[in-house]
Amino acid sequence: MTELRNVEQELDRFRTRLLAAALLVLICFGLIVARLLVLQVVKHEELSTRAEKNRISIVPIVPNRGLIVDRNGVVLADNYSAYTLEITRSQLVDDLDTVIDQLSEVVEIAPRDRRRFKRVMVESKRFESLPIRTKLTDEEVARFTAQRYRFPGVEIKARLFRNYPFGETAGHLIGYIGRINQREKDMMAEWSDEDQANYRGTEVIGKLGIEQSYERELHGITGFEEVETSAGGHPVRLLRSEPATPGNTVRLSIDIKLQALVEELFGRRRGALVAIDPRNGEVLAFVSQPGFDPNLFVGGIDQDSWKELNESLDKPLLNRALRGTYPPGSTYKPFMAMAALITGKRTAGQAIFDNGSFMFGNHRFRSHGDHGLGSVDMARSIVQSSNVYYYMLASEMGVDMIHDQMAPYGFGERTGIDLEGEATGDLPSTEWKRNKYRRPEQKRWYAGETISLGIGQGYNNFTMLQLASAQATLVAGGKRYAPRVVRGIEDAVSRETRILSSQLVLDMKLREPDVEVIKRAMFGVTQSGTATRVFAGAAYASGGKTGTAQAVTIRQNEKYNASRLAEYKRDHSLYTAFAPLDEPRIALAIVVENAGFGAEAAAPIARRVLDYVIAGRYPSPEDIALVQKGQGAAPIGPFIAVADVPLPPARTGGMESDLPAAAASSAGAAANASTPRQIDPTPPGEPPQARALQRWWVPRRDASPAPPAPSTPASSPKDSAP
Repeated sequence: MTELRNVEQELDRFRTRLLAAALLVLICFGLIVARLLVLQVVKHEELSTRAEKNRISIVPIVPNRGLIVDRNGVVLADNYSAYTLEITRSQLVDDLDTVIDQLSEVVEIAPRDRRRFKRVMVESKRFESLPIRTKLTDEEVARFTAQRYRFPGVEIKARLFRNYPFGETAGHLIGYIGRINQREKDMMAEWSDEDQANYRGTEVIGKLGIEQSYERELHGITGFEEVETSAGGHPVRLLRSEPATPGNTVRLSIDIKLQALVEELFGRRRGALVAIDPRNGEVLAFVSQPGFDPNLFVGGIDQDSWKELNESLDKPLLNRALRGTYPPGSTYKPFMAMAALITGKRTAGQAIFDNGSFMFGNHRFRSHGDHGLGSVDMARSIVQSSNVYYYMLASEMGVDMIHDQMAPYGFGERTGIDLEGEATGDLPSTEWKRNKYRRPEQKRWYAGETISLGIGQGYNNFTMLQLASAQATLVAGGKRYAPRVVRGIEDAVSRETRILSSQLVLDMKLREPDVEVIKRAMFGVTQSGTATRVFAGAAYASGGKTGTAQAVTIRQNEKYNASRLAEYKRDHSLYTAFAPLDEPRIALAIVVENAGFGAEAAAPIARRVLDYVIAGRYPSPEDIALVQKGQGAAPIGPFIAVADVPLPPARTGGMESDLPAAAASSAGAAANASTPRQIDPTPPGEPPQARALQRWWVPRRDASPAPPAPSTPASSPKDSAP
């Protein structure tokens, strides 16, 4: 049987298939052409950049961190180079602990090095290079290099380390640097692209003090190298480079010798001192005791040192000058007196009778051990520190009037100092109390609470920075400057210095006769008042006010007896001062915690500071020893000219013995080259009286109760001793 074929139908089918195949081919070619257009035209710039990146590696060059120097050019923070042994976990072949154990057979790795490494490891990525040992000696470098083949993922790098030559001296002010943690990385993610690019390759950042507040000035500008690489990622040749620009030099307003002297005078006692130039707001001394050695934090603090600092009852990590708040005690009285003159509540000659106590309702507010002073005018109320005078004045003024008169001095608010982390303190008012407390009965202001405000007790709670700034404002006739610890920035390239002037925050325009009344009364404190013994024989005229602030509440029917109280329950010793009398160049405030009357502990330190600044006199070692014990009055022994006193002992990298010889020598040379005076504390031929006493703080960790934080205000009134 013959099959009949429809040729035309088969041809149509073939043509259809051929057309479909042709269309498919055209579509495919169209897609290829479209893709080529996208790659070659639309995404040409992006892809060419990507290809260039595959061929060229951009390596950041981290800049040298800028120096920190005092007002005389003495280097307070610099850098030195040393070798570090580093591990990149993503490149390890064996287990991490196994690698560290094997490394310890070649290079000494202490248990604290392991703990520090594992703590840093938690905050880092696996591909990041982390140091397991720092400051390797030349011998250790040679030993590891000989066995480098055994340790893939481990290498030696040369790094710059921050160095604080004077250790604890000014540690709270200078601050320290440390590795950038995750919280800081999250904050940096909000920076501009330019700022983020500048920190590419940077692993450390300022944590406290000047290092933190002036981070952008100190960091510098990151450089880069363009390196051509092979397909395997190995460098072939250097194409282009842009050197890093070092950080700028930050020049402080403090004098490191004065700073070291004050810290030495404190001895092992706790407290704070702030000295300010009333003419421009420059901070001359900024002391918080006890302090800490910022070198401990460079590269990561070990667990034992951290525990010692963090658990010490003396709270060495607390910046008492910036964050510690205290009742001002009788140092508040000159400000109350000025408020009385301004509001017309008192005239300078108006007198009240001080019989030793003030009754408000059924509550008796005591004064001077129940011994009255008799007839007291304004000047005598300051010279003899009458409590009754200010009890009565506070009662007449009321809390809100007191608040309104004290706020312009900066009490209860941040002063605007160029340091981060300042506390606000408490300047009470009816509104303040409503916002402070939650329960309705706590929100109400009671009239009896006003009385103790007049003598700087009750809810009053201020920092020494606020008190020193207020004192400077008062003697400057009401001109209040924002305190400043940095007086200039020296450009790393041009070497030109940009002067940073303090900002005039407010001019209260105090009447000159009123200011003179207060200044002359405070001068009387040093001549016939509570600080007479301390300022006997001074070569200049100064004003001051002693103060004693209550640390714990004493019941109404009890009398204060320091010998029966634990040390941390005793009163704080305060003193405010200014000098010279007619044209003040320095105003200060000081507190010595739990040290008793202001004239016994605080005033003697203030006298030595004024001697240094105004008269150019440095105390004798015998005198320093007495002041440290709280037994100082007027200076004893032959004084030393400030210009003849050597700088405090300098150290490199925390302790010299921790450094390789080359690094120690290099760092020491750099410090000496930048220092205008001899760093060695006892150079050959130096007279014995010039040998300053060494200050070594020993953390207190005994079983005695811990002192309360200085920010705890007294909750009930107590007479404020002179």
